[in-house]
Amino acid sequence: MEKLTGLITANYSTKYPSVLSESRPVASMPYLGRYRVVDFALSNMVNCGIRTVGMIMPYNYRSLIDHVGSGRDWDLNRKKGGLFILPGSAFGTSRTGSRFLLRDLEHNKVFLERSKSDLVVVSSASFVYNMDYGEVTDAHRKSGADVTVITKTATKKDVDVTGFNVDGTRVKGVKHGVVFGDTAFIDCFVVGRDLLLQMLEWYKATDYLDLFEAMAGDYARVNVQTYNYEGYVAAIFNKDAYFESNMDLLDPQTTEELFPKDRPIRTKAHDNAPAKFETGSRVTNSRVSGSCRIYGSVSNSILGRSVIVESGATVNNSIVMQSCVIKAGARVENAIVDRNNVVPAGTELRGTPDALFIKEKAAE
Repeated sequence: MEKLTGLITANYSTKYPSVLSESRPVASMPYLGRYRVVDFALSNMVNCGIRTVGMIMPYNYRSLIDHVGSGRDWDLNRKKGGLFILPGSAFGTSRTGSRFLLRDLEHNKVFLERSKSDLVVVSSASFVYNMDYGEVTDAHRKSGADVTVITKTATKKDVDVTGFNVDGTRVKGVKHGVVFGDTAFIDCFVVGRDLLLQMLEWYKATDYLDLFEAMAGDYARVNVQTYNYEGYVAAIFNKDAYFESNMDLLDPQTTEELFPKDRPIRTKAHDNAPAKFETGSRVTNSRVSGSCRIYGSVSNSILGRSVIVESGATVNNSIVMQSCVIKAGARVENAIVDRNNVVPAGTELRGTPDALFIKEKAAE
C-alpha cells in the first residue's frame, strides 16, 4: 500500500449532542471499555498497509491527542510517513455534522501536496466497523471511478447519516439523513490525490460546505461509485446509538465479526492488571476491563478500566466508564455513567430502555 495515504477527519459535531460529548469529540468516546471510537478508523487504515495518516483535529482535541499520542500503538511513529496531527478550521455555515468540510481539507492542502501517493483514503471517526480497505482500493482502480464511496443499506432511520441517491452503483445525488432501505454513506471514500486537490480549487468559493454537498451539481460529470459493505456497522452520533452499539458487542457473534484475528483493532496500551472477581461477586453477560474489582453483581453491562463495584451493589444493562466506584447497596440500571463518578451507597441511578439515565463526567 505504498501508493496510499490516509486522512481522518474529527472536526465536526452532532445534531443531538449530550453531556457525554461536551468535553470530548465523538472520535475519543470510550468504546467497549478499553477502546475509543477513533481506533476503528486508524486500525482499518493501518491493517491494509497505510503508513502515512493525517488526522484533522477538533477544537476540543485534548482527549484525542492524549489517546493517539505519536501513533506508536498503531505503528505510526516512524521516520518516513507516520501519524500527522493536522489543525481543524473554524466551522463553516453548513449543517452541523459535516464530516468532510472543504475548509478543513483546504486548510491542510499542504499535507496532500507533499504526499507521493496516487490515492487517498478519507474517513471520519464516528463509525464502528472493521473492513479491508485493500478490497475497496482494488475495486476503485478496476472500476475507473473518480471517487469510490463505501456504503451500506440502512436498517433504520438516522438523521445524522448521509444518504446517496443512486442509479445502480453510480451516485446521482446526496441527502441528509437516511431511512430503512436507503443507501447510507459510512463516511469513508477513496479518491485520487490529484483529483482531490483539483476539487479544492473547483469548490474554493464554497469552502463552508461539505465536499459531497459542494459536488451536488457535478455528479453527472464526476464518476462517484458505491462500494457496498455487508459487515457490521454502527454509526455513533447520539447517546442511544452509542449505547446500542456497545450492547451489540455482548453478542459473541458480533464481537467475532468486529474483531477478526487477522485484522486486530489497536488501541492505546495501558498495561493494567487483570480484573479481580472477589468471593461472592456475580457477573453475567458482561465486558469487564482490566483493573476492575467486582464484589457485587454485574449483568448485561460494560465496565471500563479500574471500576469498583462494592458488595451489595448491582449494575444492570449499563455502561460504566473508567475509574467509577459503585458503592455498597447502590443500583445502576439502564444508564451510562461517565468516568470518575462515585455512586453513593444505597442510591439508584435508573433509566429505562427507552430513556437512558446519563451521569456526566466527574472532576478528576
